[in-house]
Amino acid sequence: MNMNLRIELKNGIMSASLRGELDHHTAGALREEIDSTAQKVKPTLLRLDFSEVPFMDSSGIGLILGRIRLMALWGGRVAVAGLSPQLRKMAELSGIAALAALENTEKEVNAK
Repeated sequence: MNMNLRIELKNGIMSASLRGELDHHTAGALREEIDSTAQKVKPTLLRLDFSEVPFMDSSGIGLILGRIRLMALWGGRVAVAGLSPQLRKMAELSGIAALAALENTEKEVNAK
């Protein structure tokens, strides 16, 4: 099991909490582990939690987009949570916001 990834399954929802910097060195292993678990359990919702990811490059965007495509194969969807303001801006510019639900962090919700 990857030390930078924690996967939890509950009520048809698969939560994948990522930790650490996400770049082309780390994205492949995370992608494989998320995909192999998702293909076994076929969740209705895959929730990707980035609250412990301080940095990501385009590999992180690719990881999200690939999971959106994978989940679409069996009618599932993706939610992305815990994006820092910089990562959220990246997600919005790349078009991810139109394809997946961007969930607010607890801090953002409490600040409103």
